[in-house]
Amino acid sequence: MSVSRRLSYLLAALLLMVGPAGITRGQAADDFFKGKTISLLIGFGVGGEDDLWARTLARYYGNHIPGHPTIVPQNVPGSGSLSLANRLYNTEPKDGTVIGLINRGIPFEPLLGGQGDQFDALKFNYLGSPGRDTTVCAARKDAGVKTLQDLYSKELAVGATGSGADTAVYPQFLAALLGLKFKVILGYQGSHEVQLAMERDEVQGICLAFDSLERGTLARAHRLNILLQATLEPDPRLGGVPSALEFARGPEERQALQLFFARASIGRPFLAPPGVPAERLALLRQAFDQTLSDPEFLTDAKRQSLNVVPLSGTQLAAIIAKAYRTPAAIVKRTMRAMGRGG
Repeated sequence: MSVSRRLSYLLAALLLMVGPAGITRGQAADDFFKGKTISLLIGFGVGGEDDLWARTLARYYGNHIPGHPTIVPQNVPGSGSLSLANRLYNTEPKDGTVIGLINRGIPFEPLLGGQGDQFDALKFNYLGSPGRDTTVCAARKDAGVKTLQDLYSKELAVGATGSGADTAVYPQFLAALLGLKFKVILGYQGSHEVQLAMERDEVQGICLAFDSLERGTLARAHRLNILLQATLEPDPRLGGVPSALEFARGPEERQALQLFFARASIGRPFLAPPGVPAERLALLRQAFDQTLSDPEFLTDAKRQSLNVVPLSGTQLAAIIAKAYRTPAAIVKRTMRAMGRGG
């Protein structure tokens, strides 16, 4: 028998050996979720915007996962969802049966000097985000501050829920870095309460996700001026509203703003613990992307005024990885502006 023929027989034998194993591995990944339940842990309380997103997605997500597992949402609020991030990383099963939704700022906490984080943000398995709210700062139309430029010379009292919330973090950061005259009034229970305080004229402004702001009475009555948008990319719905990036006074300030605004660009991050087998992770990510283009999901989201702006798990992970490559000097400057020393 010739050498070439012997090689042909050997190759055919190898293919017969590898082929069934390959099929078995694929079938094993597809069959894993059959008859199972996936817990979707929500790091926020019941009734908020994040809770609404998670429960809406949960109604359709299982339809796109092979085996059609049941998706069960469960609220586990605590420390702005930091406790959930720690729990997912350290104690929850790493087999794909537990996933979560956390605050968009949490993956940046280890980088920016946060306290209490017990995870490596680069090792999480990110599934994607269904939407990317643009944070804006707004003022009552009868306030002395009418434009972003006014904030350099006139004080604006803005309401905030707590020292770690976006309602506080954004105005404090912009005041420290750019010199904008925000006066932050802490202590409100939630952004809804801040907007009620604005109606009573206790405070004149707020920094909040645009979608949430639009649901408020003052916005619906057209009694607000939107002063700025805090975003890496201008929101097409906010034509004419300046980005804070335009007011950076040099490349270092611009880089600090870009690092801080990266949190908004990851939207509402859904993620799985580290260690999920690669084939199952691929199925979860693929199903997440398919859910965000599901006509029934899109109709449901539209009915609830949820603005779908899909972001894949790969894109989300890339944004976070880029942030962690920021030069140390810029990270320190960003931390100082956040009141975290550095």
